[in-house]
Amino acid sequence: MTYLSRTLTALMAGVLLSTSAFAATVSKIEVRGSQRVEVETIKTYLPVTLGDHLDQDALDRSVKSLYATGFFADVSVKDANGTLIVDVVENPVINQVAFEGNDKIDDNELMAEVRLRPRTVLTRTKIQDDTARLYQIYKRSGRFSAQIDPKLIQLDQNRVDVVFEVSEGPVTE
Repeated sequence: MTYLSRTLTALMAGVLLSTSAFAATVSKIEVRGSQRVEVETIKTYLPVTLGDHLDQDALDRSVKSLYATGFFADVSVKDANGTLIVDVVENPVINQVAFEGNDKIDDNELMAEVRLRPRTVLTRTKIQDDTARLYQIYKRSGRFSAQIDPKLIQLDQNRVDVVFEVSEGPVTE
């Protein structure tokens, strides 16, 4: 056996060992960090079940699947000798939505335009979308210099109050 063939054989053996060591079989699923969402509900969103082979692709699909629910601000998954450990940080629930500083357009008109509602899950995307909608209302009324700053007031039990601070500015002529 030549030096090159021995080196290639050793490399291939190392690759096979590292691949087989990572592709473990799921013997247990442990969920940590859930507060409102039931552990069994989280498990139903996972594309991995007991007895499945666990590889990097399965871990990636699990993270994407849990993020797609909109329930979580952060998700991490890892394999610990056949135990799939899922760590989650839930998005907060909205307690109330309020507006401050709006004199020319009343709260009811602004509230009709936003999609954030009490007792729904808050995500960054929802805040950004609603802020953009509010800017459109002010632009339609000729207030192109309006400033809207969404603020979150943290409450207990992972709840938040959402307050849109508005500086309406003058009508553009």
